[in-house]
Amino acid sequence: MLREAIVAEHSRDKAGIDISNIGGWHSNTQMLAWGGEAARALALKAMTMADEQTVDAKSVDESRFTWHPEMWANVSAKGNANQYHFHPGSFWSAVGYVDDGYEGDNDPSLGGELQLLDPRMPMVRMTAPDLRFRDASGEPQQNEISLRPKTGMIVLFPSWLQHAVRPFHGSGTRISIAINLVPVLKSAPS
Repeated sequence: MLREAIVAEHSRDKAGIDISNIGGWHSNTQMLAWGGEAARALALKAMTMADEQTVDAKSVDESRFTWHPEMWANVSAKGNANQYHFHPGSFWSAVGYVDDGYEGDNDPSLGGELQLLDPRMPMVRMTAPDLRFRDASGEPQQNEISLRPKTGMIVLFPSWLQHAVRPFHGSGTRISIAINLVPVLKSAPS
């Protein structure tokens, strides 16, 4: 259902918009209006994931906040990518993969990885380039995390985290959905 809604919107608005995408198609950010029930279900899933990872410091038992989702679709073919960027004005961002575009091919040279850049690392590396922080398992942390998308995968990350997509060289068409979650105070009971 998501695929059909995205294909229909792409046919309606062939130009799309250019923001961080290098080639490919980026829809308008009104996917909740044109994406149907499947888009609303994906937004709800992202909101649930965000709720599980967020605490309201002034109301720990029940958050005073809810989320206002903003969504758009990206369609990428061979050679398309997204430059490093972040999403100001949001608290959480997510990307869901409708189709990873790899068509079952596990060859790492196909690229298209989601890159997440730790903003702390440049300063650490300038003062002591050989030192690394340890992660929870005791392993050295990397300053850039590379995730190979899989159809059905949803990745949630803080909106301030710089991210990009490496050039994609799969033989299929990658279809992904980006979501921004903006915190909004819940209405007070009347």
